[in-house]
Amino acid sequence: MARAWDPDAPGVVTLPSGRLVRGRGLRRPVPEGPLPEFGTYLLGRAPAPLGWSTRWVRWPDFRLPADPADLRTALEDALARAATERVEIACAGGRGRTGTALACLAVLDGVPSTAAVAWVRQRYDARAVETPFQARFVRRFSPRAG
Repeated sequence: MARAWDPDAPGVVTLPSGRLVRGRGLRRPVPEGPLPEFGTYLLGRAPAPLGWSTRWVRWPDFRLPADPADLRTALEDALARAATERVEIACAGGRGRTGTALACLAVLDGVPSTAAVAWVRQRYDARAVETPFQARFVRRFSPRAG
């Protein structure tokens, strides 16, 4: 049985497959409850050690990922891990980069890319995906590499 997040906990998103992923901002304290078992962190520079397995994707604030292929690989890994582990996706503030990544994760899990920004804003944060460039990135994100 998967050690999942509480689906009603703050920041937890239920993907179409039923997998649960938590989004959050690293500037805020770690929420009460179980800790992540794996985290994908979207920051301009590598995060400090957090006490669980992590993956860093270089992504400056208010921008797009430095290497979109690296983001795709990281999100594919996060989606696979979410089947059996508590996975979180986070940036500093928890809205722009995190929302963009959650929307892309939803695309990988079956949400049409043209609907993914609205999908993540409804289920995660109404202000997720902060810039027009981030929204365009999601619309152009394909469920398949290439």
